[in-house]
Amino acid sequence: MVAAMTPENAGQIETKGYNRGLILGFTMAESLLLIVFCLLLVTAAIIVKERQRAEDAIKQLSAVTETSNQQDQQIEELKAEVAALASKLPEVEQAAYDEDWRELVLQKDTYKRIKEVLGQKDAADILKRVEALIAAEQRAADLQKANDLLNEQQRDLASRLTVALKLLESQGAELAKLSTSGKPHEWPPIISLAEANGYFFRSGSAELSTSFTDQLNGSISDQIAKNLESYGADIVEVIGHTDEQPISRVNSNLDKNSIDVLSSRKAITTLEPADNAGLGLARAISVANILRTNKSLSGITVLPLSAAQLILPGDTLSVGQAGNVETRRRIEIRIRRREAAVQ
Repeated sequence: MVAAMTPENAGQIETKGYNRGLILGFTMAESLLLIVFCLLLVTAAIIVKERQRAEDAIKQLSAVTETSNQQDQQIEELKAEVAALASKLPEVEQAAYDEDWRELVLQKDTYKRIKEVLGQKDAADILKRVEALIAAEQRAADLQKANDLLNEQQRDLASRLTVALKLLESQGAELAKLSTSGKPHEWPPIISLAEANGYFFRSGSAELSTSFTDQLNGSISDQIAKNLESYGADIVEVIGHTDEQPISRVNSNLDKNSIDVLSSRKAITTLEPADNAGLGLARAISVANILRTNKSLSGITVLPLSAAQLILPGDTLSVGQAGNVETRRRIEIRIRRREAAVQ
């Protein structure tokens, strides 16, 4: 049996409902303060570390959402409880109860609006920071790609450089091999025209024999021209060598006449040397004049030189060897390039 409702019992129930409303209001206010405090913590965490702040903010938002869901569930439970209690209240007290309920709903709406405002502001800030983090990560990824590409190019360049160095080393070895295995004939050959081989001058004179002149204009000029073409040379050196027999003439006129004879303004017989050095030069001038007039040697510089009695055949210096030695009385013809001369 349900006890009869008395005015005193009704007043107690009304008081309890009012107290419960106040408690619920305070609870919601405390929850609001807790949310604000949590958001402040999230903001402080963001200052410490960008990425951690974003993660913490998301976690806090998740916690707030969960709390809100829990509160919504609690409100629904309270609604059910209030509805159950309201069914027991007399109709005369229903109006007062509805008024209290409207106040609670208004407080709930106010709480939601405050939460939405605070949540939107913080969410916008968090979104900006998250976007900044994403942009930074993208830049880091781009830099990493560029670094990887640079490293790949460096490896490719190093590989090419290694191949080039090996090729250069191989070519250097081949060049060294060719240099060490070079043959004497790779240098321009020296043409030696000694009396022992039939190339005569008149005794004590620079005048050429007829046969010597013919050979200079024929086979010897052809051989010189061939050597000049083969070795890319443009200078012919004619060197006169003698033996160590003294000349019986006292005075020499080479200082006076050698230039005129070399220029073909005077005959070779004009020259009268008084020593072997002069005789060697006179004979070199005689041969040089013949070669300069040869068509096959046109445009070639011919230089007459004298080695006197100082150099033996084979390019060795004489230590003194008197007497009539035909092999030492000779003309040597050498060729070279103009730029090869010592400056």
